[in-house]
Amino acid sequence: MKVQPTAIPEVVLIEPEVFHDERGSFSEVYRADRYAAAGIRDLFVQDNQSRSRRGVLRGLHAQARRPQAKLVRVLAGEIFDVAVDIRRGSPTFGRWVGVVLSSDNGLQCHVPAGFLHGFCVLSETADVEYKCSDVYVPEDELGVVWNDPDLGIVWPVEAPILSPKDAGLPRLRDVTARLPTFQPRRS
Repeated sequence: MKVQPTAIPEVVLIEPEVFHDERGSFSEVYRADRYAAAGIRDLFVQDNQSRSRRGVLRGLHAQARRPQAKLVRVLAGEIFDVAVDIRRGSPTFGRWVGVVLSSDNGLQCHVPAGFLHGFCVLSETADVEYKCSDVYVPEDELGVVWNDPDLGIVWPVEAPILSPKDAGLPRLRDVTARLPTFQPRRS
């Protein structure tokens, strides 16, 4: 597998090795020891899967007291995946990175704990699967509106389809008291 950092070094893209033959293809999409050797040491405890249609935007979501790292991949279709650093005191606080993940490119995105996560669907439909390092706790959920002008995310959709909850999310500056504190990574 190949691991490449993005503009925010803690957010990385993973390209699993794919083996092709006359029957089709095979890939190991997750193996804890190999990911740990690559610096991804999260213990994943929950898997989520969603199906969405073109133009749907899900996010931006995180958890405040129980931050979740996520390992995101697309089973079918294509998405624009976004991670936003919301760790108070981080040198990249408020910065975002966006990547295209698809069933064709096979890339995975590791979103560390302490980051907002969201995505929009670029294909007719998309099936997205992601591992989480902590369970979902509804009362701990934290969200920021997708088009927060302070973040300036350049989404590839102008009028996304949003859930009522996501449409009513606050701006980042309105939730700063609930944000996790930056913890430098130990080797």
